[in-house]
Amino acid sequence: MPEPVFELKGVTVRYGAFAALSKVSLRIEAGERVALIGPSGAGKSTLLSLLNGSLAPTEGEVRLLGQDPTRLSTRALRRLQRQIGTVYQQFHLVPNLSVIHNVNAGHLGRWSLLQAVVSLIVPLERSRAARALAEVGIADKLYARTDTLSGGQQQRVAIARVLVQDPVAILADEPISSVDPERSREIMTLLRELCDRFDKTLVVSLHAIEYAYSHCERMIGLRAGQVVFDLPAAQVSPQMVEALYRIRDVDV
Repeated sequence: MPEPVFELKGVTVRYGAFAALSKVSLRIEAGERVALIGPSGAGKSTLLSLLNGSLAPTEGEVRLLGQDPTRLSTRALRRLQRQIGTVYQQFHLVPNLSVIHNVNAGHLGRWSLLQAVVSLIVPLERSRAARALAEVGIADKLYARTDTLSGGQQQRVAIARVLVQDPVAILADEPISSVDPERSREIMTLLRELCDRFDKTLVVSLHAIEYAYSHCERMIGLRAGQVVFDLPAAQVSPQMVEALYRIRDVDV
């Protein structure tokens, strides 16, 4: 079988006595669109942090693109992480910079320090940034100041930043939590279409279950740090979803 993009074997993550994840095993293959669902505190963000190499497991084995990130040097880990793009819930944009500078942050993993400094004065790779913004539907915002954009437009900037990074896989942590329902569908459709067009693997955590059904082909249900189900979306019944959320919703 071809090497999976992500693989976890018996993974546990502990913070003191608290287990954010417990004995989780899963594989995610190239080109899959996977939704992570479950109540707050279920372990979705922790799982995404494992998948982008920013967190090491307490126990078990994590393999990203066939490599164990805990065995890599700092430089090798950064090279690996460049192949995994993350769209964060809070966007992680610099609001007082123009859009092109925020999009070009997707290059920082491969640019030298000199290139990064020069680009703050005279933006480099402008045509590539413009193409990425055109892909996400805001081509006219290239030189706009980022904090003048709406929440939905800022989310598109964050996605354009990942596009210029050109990763193998895209992780999205609650990408529609800060936008209205109309924009939510647009953002989810954009992520799905971009991953299909550019042959990217997509793993997205969601509270809006309707988009897990409509925009993903596989659903992983998490509760209290454990995988409750891992099935094709078409096989996840409303009763299974209801049971998954039938606990006190606690933030941790």
